[in-house]
Amino acid sequence: MSAPTSQSGPDPLRWKALVVLAVAQFMVVLDASIVNVALPSIQRDLDFSDESLQWVVNAYTLAFGGFLLLGGRAADLFGRRRVFIAGLGLFSVASLVGGFATTTSEWLIIARGVQGLVAAVVAPAALSIVTTTFTEGAERNKALGIWGALAGAGGAVGVLLGGMLTEWAGWEWVLFVNVPIGLAAMIAAPRFVRESKGTEETSLDIAGATLVTGGLIVLVYALVDAESAGWGSGQTLGLIALALVLLAAFIVVELRLVKHPVMPLQIFRNRNVASADGVALLVGASLFSMFFFISLYLQQVLGFSALEAGLAYLPLALTIIVSAGTASQLVTRVGPKPILVLGLVLTTIGLLLFTQISTDGSFLGDVLIPSLVVAAGLGFSFVPLTITAVAGVTHNEAGLASGLINTAQQVGGALGLAVLSSIANSRVSDVLGPGRPNPADVPNALTEGFQIAFAVGAGFALIGVVIALFAVPRVAREELPQEVAVGA
Repeated sequence: MSAPTSQSGPDPLRWKALVVLAVAQFMVVLDASIVNVALPSIQRDLDFSDESLQWVVNAYTLAFGGFLLLGGRAADLFGRRRVFIAGLGLFSVASLVGGFATTTSEWLIIARGVQGLVAAVVAPAALSIVTTTFTEGAERNKALGIWGALAGAGGAVGVLLGGMLTEWAGWEWVLFVNVPIGLAAMIAAPRFVRESKGTEETSLDIAGATLVTGGLIVLVYALVDAESAGWGSGQTLGLIALALVLLAAFIVVELRLVKHPVMPLQIFRNRNVASADGVALLVGASLFSMFFFISLYLQQVLGFSALEAGLAYLPLALTIIVSAGTASQLVTRVGPKPILVLGLVLTTIGLLLFTQISTDGSFLGDVLIPSLVVAAGLGFSFVPLTITAVAGVTHNEAGLASGLINTAQQVGGALGLAVLSSIANSRVSDVLGPGRPNPADVPNALTEGFQIAFAVGAGFALIGVVIALFAVPRVAREELPQEVAVGA
């Protein structure tokens, strides 16, 4: 039995559909972080260098972020449920193939890129189904709160699960685990999820999506390799120039050359969309890198096993779930802006606390308190960001708006990780000096590199605070939908 494709009034299966959609989104977000704890094992088995190791993460996030806009458009054009189900199947296949990448690093990077490309179809399709299934107001805010809680927790639970799987079964299982989850969601979706489409004429802008993704990949590669090639080298400057040319060509294509651009720039006239996406870019830049560096700090400096490192994220995961649930309730009372500002302030404080990690530190003394503060900030940030980003958009723009907020987070994460890794690696090289390093000096050098990376990440979050304060619109109580205002 399938969910009906059209129906007047609220969808009676909408809350069951939300479970299926949230599980799928949880899997997509989880896969961006689940490999973090497995990175040292992957590095040893596949002989990754310190600089190239981040591509295990960035291959996923760049393909994910770069093609999310196209994925949202495809969902609106071909049917959101149909695209969602097809994406789940392809994601499961890509995960299975990636798990067998046990011989060369290039195979794993390509598999992660394919995963990200397919995730770019699943995520916007799922979120646009949520926004079109639930009526704007208190009910949609509640649904998006649940969505935000699971999406936010996915990053932290991914590291916990990644540690368990790496320790007990091998790092390959951080990819294999997606297969049963994806197949279960595929089976449930036709029964509980209603089909829907955008009603406006549209088409796929493959040229635009390819140009922006290519430009971002070249830019990230330039930043990743800048520490070894030299920031002022011809290679670095040439690659940055090429990236800017590709991104400029993307803008020209969007403005002049296609009838239905993948990113209609007029959507940024909506202040909610523009400001939320700007903040999401900075949140991604600061927080995606945090998971990467803390995983390395726990294992490479404090000597944690993969399982111990994964378990170290459990308090963080629980705090995200609690804070996101709290945020979804507070947003309906005071609006998204105050909660967003609070979340970003907490994120900044937590990252500044992380700058105090030490070579002879401990989980309780150096990691626990900062991780709890950051987790609270993450939960308080994700929910109002998601609500703000899709507020006020038309039914036909649901896929685009949901794609944009996800794009901003993923692109921010990839760029932030590239910048912060380059800064951290540069500091490590300076501390160790030329020649063959003394193994006894490596933990201290790594710690200093992580410290400066956290400091810059805190700077990104602080800029987000400024944007949230001065650019994100404040929704007055009387401007809230009637059901929200009454229930507050």
